[in-house]
Amino acid sequence: MTEPKILVVDIETAPLELYGWKLFDENFSLEQIKSDWTILSFAAKWIGKKRIIYMDTGGRGKAQVRNDRKLMRPLWNLLNEADVVVAQNGRKFDVRKINARLIAHGFTPPSPYRVVDTMLVARRYFAFTSQKLAYTSKTLGVKPKDEHPEFPGFKLWAAVLEDDPRAWPVMRRYNKEDILSTEEVYLKTRAWDQQHPNLGTFAAAEKHICPHCGSENVIGRNGWREIKQQGVYKRYQCKDCGGWSRGKVMQNPIEKRRTQLAY
Repeated sequence: MTEPKILVVDIETAPLELYGWKLFDENFSLEQIKSDWTILSFAAKWIGKKRIIYMDTGGRGKAQVRNDRKLMRPLWNLLNEADVVVAQNGRKFDVRKINARLIAHGFTPPSPYRVVDTMLVARRYFAFTSQKLAYTSKTLGVKPKDEHPEFPGFKLWAAVLEDDPRAWPVMRRYNKEDILSTEEVYLKTRAWDQQHPNLGTFAAAEKHICPHCGSENVIGRNGWREIKQQGVYKRYQCKDCGGWSRGKVMQNPIEKRRTQLAY
């Protein structure tokens, strides 16, 4: 048994290029697509490691900016190695977009991994004003999302689509900063996430392991926790991340369970 490999990933994509006649209330057919979306860049980082992995499609001229083939093998290798993948809006966007480009380039699926979507965690457990990374990172006091003032808003994407050499360093910084913000939001919120992959299943130690963060610094707490009328279980708290968990051995004796009534 080894420590779980947790990968934080973020992609930036090229927009669709479409033919249209007006700005509002316009529906586009497939025949109006001039250029389909592709992946422009990705950044990734293993939890517990300092290095941020980054690749983009720049430096080969405007005609090759939308060609993301060279990104696919490194992305596949990273996902294939991961036990858990963390991403902001990862379930709806990043993971599905990556999968779409992988299969389009002829790749088979990487080995299965669990996905932790920091946006869905924020939505599930906290009534923040916004679940966007820019807001949650600021609210939680972690590394803020980069606003790339040199190329504000869509201007950054317009510039990299022209393969502007001044824009790619800004995209690199923006993509990497998103990784750091996402990582810190994840580390700050995972103790609250009762659907987080159980990291204790990766541990070889014959000790209680926090399912949220994998720490062995777990203590038993007074009191019991009822689980769906099945019985009561001892509860524990991690002294590192603060996350709560419970034992899997039912504590109430069978004689007591024989007299219990259920709704």
